[in-house]
Amino acid sequence: MARIQQSLSAYRSLLRSIKKSFKGDTFMSTKSASTKFEENQKLLGDASKATTISQAILRPQRDHVASSYGGLQRFKHPIKEDGSLSLLVVGDWGRRGLYSQSHVAHQMGRIGEKLDIDFVISTGDNFYTDGLKAVDDPVFRESFVNIYTAPSLQKQWYNVLGNHDYRGDVEAQLSPLLRQVDSRWFCLRSYVLDAEIVDFFFIDTTPFVGKYFTEPKEHTYDWRGVIPRRNYIARHLEEVDIALKVSDAKWKIVVGHHTLRSAGHHRDTEELAEQLIPILEENKVDLYINGHDHCLQHITSTKRGGRIEFVTSGGGSKAWKNDFIEEKKGLNFYHDGQGFVSIELTETMAKVVFYDVFGQVVHYFNMFKEQQLHSFS
Repeated sequence: MARIQQSLSAYRSLLRSIKKSFKGDTFMSTKSASTKFEENQKLLGDASKATTISQAILRPQRDHVASSYGGLQRFKHPIKEDGSLSLLVVGDWGRRGLYSQSHVAHQMGRIGEKLDIDFVISTGDNFYTDGLKAVDDPVFRESFVNIYTAPSLQKQWYNVLGNHDYRGDVEAQLSPLLRQVDSRWFCLRSYVLDAEIVDFFFIDTTPFVGKYFTEPKEHTYDWRGVIPRRNYIARHLEEVDIALKVSDAKWKIVVGHHTLRSAGHHRDTEELAEQLIPILEENKVDLYINGHDHCLQHITSTKRGGRIEFVTSGGGSKAWKNDFIEEKKGLNFYHDGQGFVSIELTETMAKVVFYDVFGQVVHYFNMFKEQQLHSFS
């Protein structure tokens, strides 16, 4: 613990010095970080686009911090002039428009226009059934570019990888070349999105699941960048923990593909939950958002004097009917059909709304930051 506190102290000191090197939203990199900065500038594409993201490398020079800490890159997205933010969340979607993917996309466009959304979050399993084969895989156009065509959805899409994405060429899905096909696309294994009043922590959950390594069945997974697995997981948990501790945002929202708490087909992902939930609780995370289960659900967990809302938004295409457990502890809502979620945020309030495939509201809940009250309907 002393080592962690010492590292965090150095880390915060470096962050203060890094902030001094900002001019507006543009990061003035140090010489030692210039190579990484140039790589990310290529990844971000043309800064003159209508929707832009500027980046600040969360990891400072290694000689200032223990080599086992840090590592998550931080990107910035502006909020509205009135200080609010709105977005949509969808997961488990990429099926060339089949299994009602096109219908969900249409309703997302309608709700996105109504809410004047700032961006879209994808909770993974972006391309079925086995990810992308290469950067020129036509599935990218057939399942993404040609499906989410509504004007309101022409905003930045922030994505994480799911287990089906790992069955393809992971590097293709992470490649900045995809942004040349569609500039909305943004995908890394893990990163932090700084939207002023809220920090989103995107995490890579698939490597936590042991059966993908020991019992892959007929599937082939692309583990480049993950092996050795134990080291990858340990490093990732440290990165997430430090990033959460450093964050001073009003709201903290973590996004991953796999379930932590679920009444659905996959239930709780125990290997992930055992290691990640204590970190979320300790750092007072407000919301964990995932896909993986092809449904919509809302579960509340109260432990260690805190409260975390668990939201599953995995209804982007194929859904699983009548595959859930009603007696799940903390279960507030379950919908075994297609749909998506919207989130509206201010400094003091968050509203999370669940929509079915027809765009009808099927559940919502509010969180109040100052009063610490939660209401459901």
